[in-house]
Amino acid sequence: MRFPKQKAHSWGPAVIFRNLIAGLTVAVVALPLALAFGIGSGLGAQAGLVTAVIAGVVASALGGSKYQVSGPTGAMTVILIPIVASYGVSAVLQVGLMAGGILILAALFKLGQHIHRLPTALIEGFTAGIALVIAMQQVAFVLGVKLETGEHIWQNVILEWQTWLREPMWAPVVIGLLALVGNILGSKFWPKLPLALLSVVALTMIANALSLDLTRIGDLPSTFALPELDFLSGGNWLLLLGPALAVAFLAGLESLLSAKISDRMAQSGEHNPNRELFGQGVANLIVPFFGGVPATAALARTAVNVRAGATSRLSAISHGIFLFLFVLLVSSWIAQIPLAALGGVLIATAWHMVKIQELRFTARRSTLDAMVLFTTITATVFLDLISALAIGLLIYLALRKTKLSKHKIQIDALETLGD
Repeated sequence: MRFPKQKAHSWGPAVIFRNLIAGLTVAVVALPLALAFGIGSGLGAQAGLVTAVIAGVVASALGGSKYQVSGPTGAMTVILIPIVASYGVSAVLQVGLMAGGILILAALFKLGQHIHRLPTALIEGFTAGIALVIAMQQVAFVLGVKLETGEHIWQNVILEWQTWLREPMWAPVVIGLLALVGNILGSKFWPKLPLALLSVVALTMIANALSLDLTRIGDLPSTFALPELDFLSGGNWLLLLGPALAVAFLAGLESLLSAKISDRMAQSGEHNPNRELFGQGVANLIVPFFGGVPATAALARTAVNVRAGATSRLSAISHGIFLFLFVLLVSSWIAQIPLAALGGVLIATAWHMVKIQELRFTARRSTLDAMVLFTTITATVFLDLISALAIGLLIYLALRKTKLSKHKIQIDALETLGD
């Protein structure tokens, strides 16, 4: 398989240093997110770190964008939780392996350039719905209660609130709220600071100084495990084909949207969509053997990479290496991080995912856009991601030729762009 060659970069000490600094900046931001998404997926903090390291290096080296930063994401976590609940932890590894193969096939058949044809209302509704689900998944951590693992997230949240109301615990609530408010307000005044890491460090120090009764991440190995093959002997391969297709679709969609946005942010270069799918596919073929979760490009970390001055894939590759060094050097400190602090960070991440102005614009554009937008959001929260995509797309296809699709306001593509 051949991909078009991308423009070569001039290398020198200044360029290398600039990209290494960008990689270190991204690693600092990625560390608490990798931990949180690993825990949120049900596989544990180490799974998130493994994924961030391996996918960060492999997908960056082989992918089609020089700015992309890959690893575990909140959107992927939403899909993985019901898989763990229904089939167990090993099923996530099986799904990740199959998804990697599917992504490589998609690259071979050059499907990358077609994924952008999805309607804007569907993508925005999908993103907003995922943000709500991510926030709801953190309720147990912020309340300091047992995490419910039922099929429907909204039912789990009700049960978690009932548990907390029977025996309120205020320490995790305060820590979670401090992390949430600190990240949201801090981003307005100090947008270039690694607020996620700073808040987690500060709150961990406060929790230790006050000897607060909080659930912590717990012990982590000081290195990564050797490759494991046990999950290959598990059953349910055919049953897991549907979830694998969902994971592959989400990984492809999230990665290509992130690549498109990063190109616009950097105002230079253009990604190769099929090569990007190939790189993500190879990364997801490797990650399961080390106990990691399915990976995809992460828009928030990619945006940090661009803003930190990245000019080549060296920055994203070095971010994975820096994360590995963090595990080797500070794993004992990572174990002390309160789950409530990570929960607050992730709720803040979900908050930043939703662009209210863009949602209003889309809802006002046409009746059909409003229907697709709100239906997709609702279905994402109360059903699941795949059902939400299917329902939203069916509504769009069924009604796009009717009067409902008539635009009410003048469309200006620039108005729909995020920061």
